[in-house]
Amino acid sequence: MKLHLTGPSNTKLNDTITITGSKSESNRSLLLAALFSDIKIENISNSDDAQVMAKGLKISEGTVDIHHAGTAMRFLTGYFASQEGKEVVLTGSKRMTERPIEILVDALKTLGAEISYVQDEGYPPIKIKGQRIVKDKVSLPANVSSQYISSLLLIAPSLENGLELELVGKITSVPYIKMTLALLDEIGVTTSFEGNLIKVSPKAKVAPTTLVVESDWSSASYFYGICALAAPGTEITLSAYKKESLQGDSVLANIYTAFGVETTFSNNMVTLKKTDKKIDAKNEFDLANAPDIAQTIAVTCFGLGVGCYLTGLHTLKIKETDRLEALNTELSKLGANIAVTDKTLTIVPSIGILEDIAIDTYNDHRMAMAFAPLAMKTTIIINDAEVVSKSYPDFWNDLKQLDFGIKEL
Repeated sequence: MKLHLTGPSNTKLNDTITITGSKSESNRSLLLAALFSDIKIENISNSDDAQVMAKGLKISEGTVDIHHAGTAMRFLTGYFASQEGKEVVLTGSKRMTERPIEILVDALKTLGAEISYVQDEGYPPIKIKGQRIVKDKVSLPANVSSQYISSLLLIAPSLENGLELELVGKITSVPYIKMTLALLDEIGVTTSFEGNLIKVSPKAKVAPTTLVVESDWSSASYFYGICALAAPGTEITLSAYKKESLQGDSVLANIYTAFGVETTFSNNMVTLKKTDKKIDAKNEFDLANAPDIAQTIAVTCFGLGVGCYLTGLHTLKIKETDRLEALNTELSKLGANIAVTDKTLTIVPSIGILEDIAIDTYNDHRMAMAFAPLAMKTTIIINDAEVVSKSYPDFWNDLKQLDFGIKEL
């Protein structure tokens, strides 16, 4: 599906959008509910990723295909490795077979898991024969994807002796690790995170608990982008959000003040308001703890005609696509002066945005949604627009609600 986007006729917007539960929280909650039957979940994400995760957790033998869902790949690897009697082959899309899994597999093998590679060493598909895991000490490099770390922490309370996980080096993506630990705390699991050592105590049974999933801050980022590119006086209200969020991407509320967007919280809703604040010509952000919003911020800066220097982006190389190279290619097509390394992105202020440029999305939901706000400034085409269903199936309908012109080509 190819969509042609135009911005609202009135660039001063005022509306309320309801966003479903966080994909990150939903997938963690789903795994915990599979381990402990007394857990119920409310406001679960309607994303493809959450649906794939839920379906995968119900399978005991045979092939589990998680398509493009990287979180499900990492979380289900830990889950099936610890489920004695279950035997599966965990696979996914072509891109998924190019995304490394070796660090997590090696850690699980250290604990006593039985996992082998079906094709290429270090990459899915993997064959997992579930084991009773009794070893309780393992280490991981601290700068790896937090999903490897969370995969181990989520299964830890179900292991006979719990888990002591040592993170070696400087830790990145701390908010996602803390999200996982907060959910474990919520279901009554004893945890500690001191220095580079995380401990999770074993727990055979939990009391009946309902986990209410907060709406997705990554999804909110696109409305921050829209608000930043809109006229002063614009107000967009989103639900349902907590001021004290577990999600690392909630740092948006602070970052977007640089682009003239004020955030206020009230009654589990967040209101974004565009002010007439003067925006700096150069903006610098370390996104090591929130790499998923890098695409949104880069596109926002280009749309505003200001520069940016984004660091802490080393994990973007192994996402749904190589997001740094994808940003470099697509923003250059629009006329941006951009440069990337393996962990940084620089945009030099520019004037003007080319019209009717077709943006390739590389099977990456965030490429489609991050570029959509540019319709506030120019007409734009999004290729393979249906990819948004991975995390936010209602995205295009919600843009129509804001009076974006969206036409299928």
